[in-house]
Amino acid sequence: MDNFREEIVVKKNRVANDLLYALLLVVMALSVLMAAIAFSGISIGENLLIQVLYLAVFGGLAFLIWWKKDTLRVEYEYAFTNGELDFARVYANKKRKGLGTMHIKNVEACGMVASGSFQRYSRMPGVKTKNWFLNRGADLLYFFYQKDGSKHMIILEPSQEMVRLIKQYLPRGAFQQN
Repeated sequence: MDNFREEIVVKKNRVANDLLYALLLVVMALSVLMAAIAFSGISIGENLLIQVLYLAVFGGLAFLIWWKKDTLRVEYEYAFTNGELDFARVYANKKRKGLGTMHIKNVEACGMVASGSFQRYSRMPGVKTKNWFLNRGADLLYFFYQKDGSKHMIILEPSQEMVRLIKQYLPRGAFQQN
């Protein structure tokens, strides 16, 4: 029987993000309006240099907000299948960016972030840490592994059921209790 589990991690307290998102949409709309006014000023020829500057600033601001607004609505997706863990970042339920795949058998150490072993591995020199979680107060799990001569650490926010499945595929002694 295959062991499969898929989870989507969402931010628990999204009020601040939703308010910021709404504020950015208002600022974007006002920037588009100001850019349109500046464009109309260019077409009638008054204060050409100032109108071009306004058009560039407000048009650029509107474009930047439109381009980056989905980064406020991020979710992480973890899929575990028979010893392989796939990671993805999902933006606003529209765009999905694959972050990679990890074979659990290649993990040297794994454990909860609240344990002392996390501090030991995170303080090693040259460790590249990837934080793929959203809720700081959650039960976070770390994976420490080496790839191509460099040290890596991934920090996730899986459920207890996924942690149980991961433990089954870890090499003997890799799960750190303390």
